[in-house]
This record gives sequence, C-alpha cells and structure tokens, in this order.
Amino acid sequence: MSQEGRLQGTFLNSVWPEELKVPELLKSATVRSLHANIDHEWDPLQRSACQTAAGRALWNHVIHDPVAEVLAGESFLRNLYEKMRKDQLSNAREVSGVILAVRTLWFDSRIEAAINSFEGGTAQVVLLGAGMDARAYRLSCLKECNVFEVDFPDLLQTKAALIQEAIRSAEPQQIAMIAKSLIRVAADIRDGNWLEKLQRSGFAPERNTVWVLEGILYYLPHIHAMQVLQSIAANCALTPTILLADFMNKCSISISHSTFQFYSDWPDHLLPTLGFSNVKLSQIGDPDAHFGLLHDPQNLFNKLRNLPRSLQTHPEDGTPCRRLYLVEASGFPNQATA
Repeated sequence: MSQEGRLQGTFLNSVWPEELKVPELLKSATVRSLHANIDHEWDPLQRSACQTAAGRALWNHVIHDPVAEVLAGESFLRNLYEKMRKDQLSNAREVSGVILAVRTLWFDSRIEAAINSFEGGTAQVVLLGAGMDARAYRLSCLKECNVFEVDFPDLLQTKAALIQEAIRSAEPQQIAMIAKSLIRVAADIRDGNWLEKLQRSGFAPERNTVWVLEGILYYLPHIHAMQVLQSIAANCALTPTILLADFMNKCSISISHSTFQFYSDWPDHLLPTLGFSNVKLSQIGDPDAHFGLLHDPQNLFNKLRNLPRSLQTHPEDGTPCRRLYLVEASGFPNQATA
C-alpha cells in the first residue's frame, strides 16, 4: 500500500472505530417509538431525511451536528456505518457518505456567504424539503436570520419531538437554537399552495431571501420541480434572492427509477431562462466542493470533473457519467438576466 493509502487508512480508523457506539438517547422508549413509526409508516422520500441525518452524524468530525444521531435513528446509522466500514476495509477510493458530507459543507459555506452578502447580515432562509436538517441549531451565521423549514406535517412533528428529547437529555445549553427564529411550515411542495402556506406563516416576499433546496429537486416530478423553481425565480422581481440547490444529471436518475425523477444536465443554462442571474455551478471535487475529504487523486469525482459534461458514458470503462451539480444562482429587482 502507498504511503498516501496508509495515511488515509490511519485517518479513517481514527474517525470510524471497529464498532458503532450507539448513544444511550437512541435506546430510550420515546426515541425508539418515534423511529419505529418512521420505519413502518414513512415512504422512501420521507425516510431519505433520516439517511441524510445518518451521513451527517457519521461525518460529524467535519459537520458538527449536535442532533444528527437522534434524527437519524439506530437503523439508519448502522446501515450507513456498515457500508463505510466495508469501504474502509477494502481501501475504496471513496467512502460511503462522502458525497453527502461534501454537499452539506458546500451548502453550509454558501449559506454563510449568501447571508453575509446582504446588508447587515440579515435574511430569511427557507429550507424547502427541510427533512432532518438542523442548521438552525448549528450555524452561527443564522443568528440574525428567520429560518423557515417546509416539509410534510408528520415529518416536522417527529423531528420536533426528537430534538426536544435530545435537548431534554443534554447538558444545559449544549443543544440550543442559534437562529433568530425557526418556523416549521407543514406543506407538500408538490402542491400548488405551499408558497401561500409559507407566507401565512410569516414569510415576507419583500425581504432578502436565501432559498435552500438540498437533496430535494430530483425527488420531484419534472412539472413540480419546475414550478418550485419558477416560484422562487418570481421572487427575484421583488427582492434580492439567492438560490442554493443541487441537481442530478440524466445519468444519475437511472440509479433508481422509482425514486429520482427530475434532472438537468445543464442547470447553469436552465436557471437564467427562469429569471436568475450570476449562476455558478460546481461539481464534487472542485476547489469549493472538496473540503479535504477526497484523499485519493484517482477518485471517481476527479475522473468525472476532467471529462466534458456532454459525455454520457465514461470513455475508459463505458460506465454512466453520473454527476451531482451544486448550483448557486441569484436574482435582483430590475436586473436583466442572460
């Protein structure tokens, strides 16, 4: 094994021990009951929120999410942990969950930059399809921001109950909300009235807004994804607006025909047609989407980055070129778009 491989193995062993240590909180009757309901009653889209939380919990050495473990639950933690240990033992070029870790850190950094770009560092931050996101409890840049979480009613209720259990069991002030305010809005963004519900909950269309669509667009049918993007774009005519979103290309949605639906091979071309400007696109492994987590220079993401985006299959092995695009776009009143 190369010196780089040995160093990477040492790093991985220090992060993920041979056995997963399950926090005592996850063994409590209340938490077990809440997660039993998730396992038996939630559909795949809702359960994906727990998978994301598991990734943040197991990459907590870089993400620092104080409630990720309780939001993920034991079964999702164990499933991902087993995949990560298998990757570790086989010296895989990429460890399971690394895409999620990089994606989370990219959104964290761009949310902070977006808020700082507004005068006074104040803004509304709207998390559409918020899932088990806990940024209101971990990002200091949100301290002057009103945060809105939009998702299914039962998901938001379960999430609130799990966070309350975590707060109750923690040391005083160990887990506390950082955001100026947090408003949970029960709505299905596939319905046409989600924006109306958001406004009734206190969202002000005339205020600076950061829209966060992390890990949600590709679960939507094409017509609904476009309607969501168009609704956000319309806000550009009213106030400075920043959109942060990730897009899958067409090859990526073939991973699971029953789950992923919407795709865009060229989101940087699509968004200006809707009213956005200043569109910036990154891929996993780019300088702003790396965060020191991709140790092997021959990893899959670097191989893809070096290929033209128009290619659908890799010329070396014929495998599909599955890409995840991290996109920031903005729009302002009276500003011409490309």
